[in-house]
Amino acid sequence: MNDKIIDLNTWDRGTLFKFYIEKMRIVMSLTVDMDVTPLVRFAKKNGLKFYPTMIWAVSKIVNAHDEFKYSWDADGNLIQWDVVSPSYAHFHKEDENFTKTVTAFSDDLFEFHARFLNDREKYRDVRAIAENQPPNFFDVSCLPWVRYKHFDVHVFDEGKFLAPVITWGKYESERGKLVMPLTMNIHHAVADGFHLSRFFNEVQGLIDALE
Repeated sequence: MNDKIIDLNTWDRGTLFKFYIEKMRIVMSLTVDMDVTPLVRFAKKNGLKFYPTMIWAVSKIVNAHDEFKYSWDADGNLIQWDVVSPSYAHFHKEDENFTKTVTAFSDDLFEFHARFLNDREKYRDVRAIAENQPPNFFDVSCLPWVRYKHFDVHVFDEGKFLAPVITWGKYESERGKLVMPLTMNIHHAVADGFHLSRFFNEVQGLIDALE
Protein backbone atom coordinates (compact mmCIF):
# COMPACT_ATOMS: atom_id res chain seq x y z
CA MET A 1 0.00 0.00 0.00
CA ASN A 2 1.14 3.53 -0.75
CA ASP A 3 -0.28 6.96 -0.06
CA LYS A 4 0.23 10.53 -1.21
CA ILE A 5 -0.33 13.78 0.67
CA ILE A 6 -3.04 16.01 -0.79
CA ASP A 7 -2.24 19.71 -1.12
CA LEU A 8 -5.51 21.44 -0.29
CA ASN A 9 -4.36 24.64 -2.01
CA THR A 10 -3.95 22.97 -5.42
CA TRP A 11 -6.52 20.15 -5.15
CA ASP A 12 -9.57 20.95 -7.28
CA ARG A 13 -11.82 19.93 -4.37
CA GLY A 14 -9.73 21.73 -1.75
CA THR A 15 -12.16 24.59 -1.11
CA LEU A 16 -15.15 22.27 -0.74
CA PHE A 17 -13.17 19.90 1.45
CA LYS A 18 -12.14 22.66 3.85
CA PHE A 19 -15.73 23.95 4.06
CA TYR A 20 -17.17 20.55 4.99
CA ILE A 21 -14.37 19.81 7.46
CA GLU A 22 -14.10 23.23 9.09
CA LYS A 23 -17.65 24.64 8.97
CA MET A 24 -20.25 21.98 8.23
CA ARG A 25 -19.33 18.34 8.85
CA ILE A 26 -21.91 16.26 6.97
CA VAL A 27 -22.10 12.53 6.34
CA MET A 28 -24.39 11.41 3.53
CA SER A 29 -26.24 8.08 3.69
CA LEU A 30 -28.15 6.42 0.88
CA THR A 31 -29.83 3.01 0.57
CA VAL A 32 -30.67 1.49 -2.81
CA ASP A 33 -32.33 -1.84 -3.64
CA MET A 34 -29.97 -3.96 -5.74
CA ASP A 35 -30.78 -6.89 -8.00
CA VAL A 36 -28.26 -9.50 -6.81
CA THR A 37 -29.72 -12.36 -8.84
CA PRO A 38 -26.70 -12.60 -11.18
CA LEU A 39 -24.27 -12.53 -8.25
CA VAL A 40 -26.11 -15.30 -6.40
CA ARG A 41 -26.18 -17.44 -9.54
CA PHE A 42 -22.51 -16.79 -10.32
CA ALA A 43 -21.43 -17.61 -6.77
CA LYS A 44 -23.37 -20.90 -6.72
CA LYS A 45 -22.11 -21.88 -10.18
CA ASN A 46 -18.48 -21.31 -9.19
CA GLY A 47 -18.60 -22.67 -5.64
CA LEU A 48 -18.19 -19.24 -4.05
CA LYS A 49 -19.79 -17.88 -0.90
CA PHE A 50 -22.13 -14.92 -1.28
CA TYR A 51 -20.64 -12.77 1.49
CA PRO A 52 -17.04 -12.51 0.22
CA THR A 53 -18.27 -12.27 -3.37
CA MET A 54 -20.39 -9.24 -2.48
CA ILE A 55 -17.53 -7.75 -0.44
CA TRP A 56 -15.32 -8.09 -3.52
CA ALA A 57 -17.92 -6.39 -5.74
CA VAL A 58 -18.23 -3.29 -3.55
CA SER A 59 -14.45 -3.24 -2.98
CA LYS A 60 -13.78 -3.22 -6.70
CA ILE A 61 -15.99 -0.16 -7.25
CA VAL A 62 -14.63 1.60 -4.16
CA ASN A 63 -11.08 1.15 -5.47
CA ALA A 64 -12.06 2.47 -8.89
CA HIS A 65 -12.68 5.99 -7.54
CA ASP A 66 -10.42 8.44 -5.69
CA GLU A 67 -13.21 9.87 -3.51
CA PHE A 68 -13.41 6.62 -1.53
CA LYS A 69 -9.69 6.36 -0.71
CA TYR A 70 -8.98 9.38 1.49
CA SER A 71 -7.70 9.29 5.05
CA TRP A 72 -5.30 11.07 7.44
CA ASP A 73 -1.69 10.31 8.26
CA ALA A 74 -0.11 10.38 11.72
CA ASP A 75 0.77 14.07 11.29
CA GLY A 76 -2.79 15.08 10.41
CA ASN A 77 -2.19 15.45 6.68
CA LEU A 78 -4.93 14.52 4.25
CA ILE A 79 -3.77 11.51 2.22
CA GLN A 80 -5.07 9.32 -0.58
CA TRP A 81 -4.32 5.60 -0.60
CA ASP A 82 -3.52 3.81 -3.85
CA VAL A 83 -5.66 0.87 -2.68
CA VAL A 84 -8.07 0.27 0.20
CA SER A 85 -9.20 -3.06 1.62
CA PRO A 86 -12.48 -4.06 3.28
CA SER A 87 -12.71 -4.25 7.07
CA TYR A 88 -15.64 -6.58 7.67
CA ALA A 89 -17.38 -8.49 10.44
CA HIS A 90 -17.66 -12.28 10.55
CA PHE A 91 -20.59 -13.36 12.74
CA HIS A 92 -20.36 -16.42 15.00
CA LYS A 93 -23.76 -18.06 15.46
CA GLU A 94 -22.57 -20.17 18.39
CA ASP A 95 -22.01 -17.21 20.72
CA GLU A 96 -23.65 -14.34 18.79
CA ASN A 97 -20.36 -12.46 18.69
CA PHE A 98 -18.20 -11.38 15.78
CA THR A 99 -14.68 -11.06 14.46
CA LYS A 100 -13.67 -7.82 12.75
CA THR A 101 -10.77 -8.15 10.34
CA VAL A 102 -9.35 -6.90 7.05
CA THR A 103 -8.72 -8.99 3.95
CA ALA A 104 -6.32 -7.45 1.45
CA PHE A 105 -8.18 -6.48 -1.71
CA SER A 106 -7.42 -8.21 -4.99
CA ASP A 107 -8.84 -7.22 -8.34
CA ASP A 108 -9.27 -10.94 -9.02
CA LEU A 109 -12.44 -12.30 -7.41
CA PHE A 110 -11.15 -15.84 -6.93
CA GLU A 111 -7.91 -14.67 -5.34
CA PHE A 112 -9.82 -12.38 -2.97
CA HIS A 113 -12.25 -15.20 -2.11
CA ALA A 114 -9.34 -17.49 -1.22
CA ARG A 115 -7.78 -14.76 0.95
CA PHE A 116 -11.13 -14.26 2.70
CA LEU A 117 -11.45 -17.96 3.56
CA ASN A 118 -7.86 -18.05 4.79
CA ASP A 119 -8.40 -15.01 7.04
CA ARG A 120 -11.67 -16.40 8.36
CA GLU A 121 -9.91 -19.58 9.42
CA LYS A 122 -6.89 -17.70 10.80
CA TYR A 123 -9.05 -15.55 13.08
CA ARG A 124 -11.90 -17.97 13.80
CA ASP A 125 -11.19 -18.00 17.54
CA VAL A 126 -10.80 -14.22 17.81
CA ARG A 127 -13.69 -12.10 19.06
CA ALA A 128 -14.07 -8.37 18.42
CA ILE A 129 -11.17 -6.71 16.59
CA ALA A 130 -8.31 -8.74 15.15
CA GLU A 131 -4.86 -7.28 15.79
CA ASN A 132 -2.51 -5.60 13.32
CA GLN A 133 -5.15 -4.33 10.92
CA PRO A 134 -3.81 -2.03 8.18
CA PRO A 135 -4.75 1.67 8.10
CA ASN A 136 -5.88 1.64 4.44
CA PHE A 137 -9.36 0.26 5.03
CA PHE A 138 -13.03 1.03 4.52
CA ASP A 139 -15.87 -0.49 6.54
CA VAL A 140 -18.24 -3.28 5.47
CA SER A 141 -21.02 -4.92 7.46
CA CYS A 142 -24.04 -7.08 6.75
CA LEU A 143 -27.47 -7.57 8.34
CA PRO A 144 -28.56 -10.83 6.68
CA TRP A 145 -31.52 -11.27 9.00
CA VAL A 146 -33.66 -8.36 7.72
CA ARG A 147 -34.44 -6.64 4.44
CA TYR A 148 -34.42 -3.06 5.65
CA LYS A 149 -35.55 0.16 4.01
CA HIS A 150 -32.74 2.30 5.37
CA PHE A 151 -29.73 1.88 7.61
CA ASP A 152 -27.45 4.56 9.03
CA VAL A 153 -24.16 4.31 10.91
CA HIS A 154 -22.95 7.19 13.07
CA VAL A 155 -19.18 7.38 13.49
CA PHE A 156 -18.66 9.24 16.75
CA ASP A 157 -15.23 10.71 16.20
CA GLU A 158 -14.54 14.42 15.69
CA GLY A 159 -16.42 14.26 12.39
CA LYS A 160 -13.38 13.59 10.20
CA PHE A 161 -13.76 9.90 9.32
CA LEU A 162 -13.50 9.88 5.52
CA ALA A 163 -13.68 6.22 4.48
CA PRO A 164 -16.92 4.73 3.15
CA VAL A 165 -19.12 2.69 5.48
CA ILE A 166 -21.02 0.09 3.44
CA THR A 167 -23.80 -2.18 4.67
CA TRP A 168 -26.31 -4.54 3.12
CA GLY A 169 -29.24 -6.56 4.36
CA LYS A 170 -31.15 -9.73 3.51
CA TYR A 171 -32.01 -10.44 -0.11
CA GLU A 172 -35.55 -11.57 -0.90
CA SER A 173 -37.41 -12.70 -3.99
CA GLU A 174 -39.41 -9.95 -5.67
CA ARG A 175 -41.01 -10.29 -9.10
CA GLY A 176 -38.60 -13.01 -10.16
CA LYS A 177 -35.48 -11.20 -8.88
CA LEU A 178 -33.43 -11.39 -5.69
CA VAL A 179 -33.51 -7.87 -4.26
CA MET A 180 -31.21 -6.65 -1.49
CA PRO A 181 -30.78 -3.24 0.21
CA LEU A 182 -27.29 -1.75 -0.07
CA THR A 183 -26.23 1.31 1.95
CA MET A 184 -23.27 3.66 1.81
CA ASN A 185 -22.31 6.38 4.28
CA ILE A 186 -19.65 8.85 3.10
CA HIS A 187 -18.34 12.21 4.32
CA HIS A 188 -19.50 15.15 2.18
CA ALA A 189 -15.97 16.59 2.32
CA VAL A 190 -14.76 13.94 -0.13
CA ALA A 191 -17.89 13.07 -2.12
CA ASP A 192 -21.16 14.50 -3.42
CA GLY A 193 -24.50 12.97 -4.33
CA PHE A 194 -23.16 12.29 -7.81
CA HIS A 195 -20.32 10.12 -6.49
CA LEU A 196 -22.65 8.34 -4.09
CA SER A 197 -25.13 7.57 -6.90
CA ARG A 198 -22.40 6.42 -9.27
CA PHE A 199 -21.25 3.88 -6.69
CA PHE A 200 -24.63 2.10 -6.69
CA ASN A 201 -24.97 2.24 -10.48
CA GLU A 202 -21.52 0.75 -10.98
CA VAL A 203 -22.00 -1.97 -8.36
CA GLN A 204 -25.20 -2.99 -10.15
CA GLY A 205 -23.39 -2.90 -13.48
CA LEU A 206 -20.62 -5.13 -12.13
CA ILE A 207 -23.15 -7.58 -10.72
CA ASP A 208 -25.09 -7.65 -14.00
CA ALA A 209 -21.87 -8.37 -15.92
CA LEU A 210 -21.33 -11.57 -13.94
CA GLU A 211 -24.00 -13.23 -16.08
